[in-house]
Amino acid sequence: MTTITPRAMGQALDRFDGAEKVRGLARYAFEQPVEHPAYLFAVQSTVAAGRITGIDCSQASAQPGVLAVLTYQNAPRVATDNGDLRILQSNEVAFRGQFVAAVIGETSEVARHAASLVRVDYEARPHNVDLRGEVRAHREKLRVPNEVMPIFPMGTAEGDVDAALASAAVRVDQSYSTPWCTHNALEPHTTIACWADGRFTLHLSTQGVNRIQAAIAGAFRLAPDRVRVISPHVGGAFGSKVYPWADVVLAAMAARLVPGRPVKFALTRQQTFSQTGYRPPTIQRVRLGAGSDGRLVAIDHDSIEQTSKVREFVEHSTRATPGMYAAPNRRTRQWVADLDVPTATIMRAPGEASGMFALESAMDELAVACGLDPIELRIRNEPDVHPHFGLPFSSRNLVACLREGARRFGWEQRDPTPRARREGNWLVGTGVAAASYPVLRLPGSKATIRVGPDGRYVVLIAAADIGTGTRTALTQVAADALQVDVEQVDLRIGDTAYPPATEEGGSSGITSWGAAICAVADQLRQRLAAEHGGTVPAYGLEVTADMPENPYLTQYAMHSFGAQFAEVRVHEETGEVRVPRQLGVFACGRIVNPKTARSQLLGGMTWGLSMALHEQSVLDPRFGHVVNHDLAQYHVSSNADVGAIEVHFIEEEDPYVNPMGTKGVGEIGIVGAAAAIANAVHHATGVRVRDLPITLDKLLPPGPGHGLPAAAM
Repeated sequence: MTTITPRAMGQALDRFDGAEKVRGLARYAFEQPVEHPAYLFAVQSTVAAGRITGIDCSQASAQPGVLAVLTYQNAPRVATDNGDLRILQSNEVAFRGQFVAAVIGETSEVARHAASLVRVDYEARPHNVDLRGEVRAHREKLRVPNEVMPIFPMGTAEGDVDAALASAAVRVDQSYSTPWCTHNALEPHTTIACWADGRFTLHLSTQGVNRIQAAIAGAFRLAPDRVRVISPHVGGAFGSKVYPWADVVLAAMAARLVPGRPVKFALTRQQTFSQTGYRPPTIQRVRLGAGSDGRLVAIDHDSIEQTSKVREFVEHSTRATPGMYAAPNRRTRQWVADLDVPTATIMRAPGEASGMFALESAMDELAVACGLDPIELRIRNEPDVHPHFGLPFSSRNLVACLREGARRFGWEQRDPTPRARREGNWLVGTGVAAASYPVLRLPGSKATIRVGPDGRYVVLIAAADIGTGTRTALTQVAADALQVDVEQVDLRIGDTAYPPATEEGGSSGITSWGAAICAVADQLRQRLAAEHGGTVPAYGLEVTADMPENPYLTQYAMHSFGAQFAEVRVHEETGEVRVPRQLGVFACGRIVNPKTARSQLLGGMTWGLSMALHEQSVLDPRFGHVVNHDLAQYHVSSNADVGAIEVHFIEEEDPYVNPMGTKGVGEIGIVGAAAAIANAVHHATGVRVRDLPITLDKLLPPGPGHGLPAAAM
């Protein structure tokens, strides 16, 4: 595998599209200029399970400006096994909020008003939307979910875990839970669909134009080249825009009914809570056994989650555990409950964010039980090779992250005794947690580079920039691979007219797309040298290449690592929690652009704070829907909640991960952040909160009176 010498990479460049965005000139999906658009608004089910017994569209159809009303009785048939995309195909209802009809109108106001006039009658069935209730009442119905990738087995087992735990000198056996959380990207899911001359043109907010192209082509029995998907700018996604959802299919259906007219469809904020996935709640149990010196002899990590009945998605919350710490006896198990709920999906660090909260909280509890410093405990259990796969790590600098973070955070001044530090009525504590995220590489990308006699290079790849700075970083990668200045490179992305690219997910974008760009740049330079004496011919030159295979994938375990530190203040009378300081140190291979990378990690750590203290989609089990389905009631961390955040990097050379030596930074920033805050809350108060979010009711004792308990619970 050819490696490249950095020149442009490593520069802290401003985003190339930053000026357009702050001036409002960057066009997002709904803002794309189209002529004479129609507008779509959906009708949603009001029952969580059942069937439609009647639909009356007469009042809606009679409204001036209504072009059509879509129901299961007249909707185009779709050919797909994806239950989330099989909308308006029958009278069955699988979850509350499911699309059951839609109105096409001349204006958005007409469509929305007419949709409110569609009358739908149901025969409701008893529904089950309560994960905890299902576990209590029907544990025998839980099943092992399907495996997503061989490198992430749903269950692992080495040694005799139960015997090792029984004989361990020190044991931790606790349950932890994380709630249903919703993405809430700044730009809701939006589509403009146009059907003309037997072809679809879709302007979309998506993390992967080619995945959308394949889904729509398959659903409507079209050749892929008859579907063009364009997505130059995306206003946030966090995983919710990796997979196609019902809104894209509905917009395409509507476009088929009004040929030649673009149909605009933007979900409301409320609709995103049922239509575009979420982080599923988890119920986890972690059992740790160690000697009196803190060295682990056994790790046992179980997780139970939910999925919908229309399509399985499971956040693999135990997947980080087998690779974190050395222990001769290890076991992870995963179960899922099929409920009458919408389908969950990828959310930033799916699996690691939830699972590492449990594991790193348990490690903190073990440190307390052993009388060890939490950093020392982790260092003592550092593995020489990947504990499950037995492979050497391509690079592993967790210990360096912990030590550098401790130095910068001032950890040596910490009194380990809970409730030892106070400032007025505020109890002050500090906590730490480790972070890990795999280096993922998604096959299927290719790139084209054109060079003209003027010495300018045009790089074409259907990649996505979801607000992460991909345009800038990939341009830097291309410049180094071509051995030219950044100003000579024109990068074009976000369109299926360009060579195909995998979606932006799993922090795999730069790894996958950058490798393809490096490969084609290498071929272009070789052809220029071999065929044209190093001079660009008058007619220019164009080369296309696939992302190459990585021969080291089966030889090394590849992960990013980090250490999260947090200081919290808890008001002794009210239980209010504040986080004035967070610090993260990360080892993520070569950093392409320190400015955009730092921005991503700041965002991840901020979200970790939000995950720890605020975020929870509250489900009403009577009706099966999220009741706090807007940003007035679904709390996320705002500026007032966020204190000082520091991000630091450990310099890391890793020639095995890809030609650039990069690992991806988009997701690891959230991993461990919630655990560090929860551990700091325990240090401040003596109260161990094992169920997120950490709200004040979990810190105050039950019954009359107020104030935190005088001693640890």
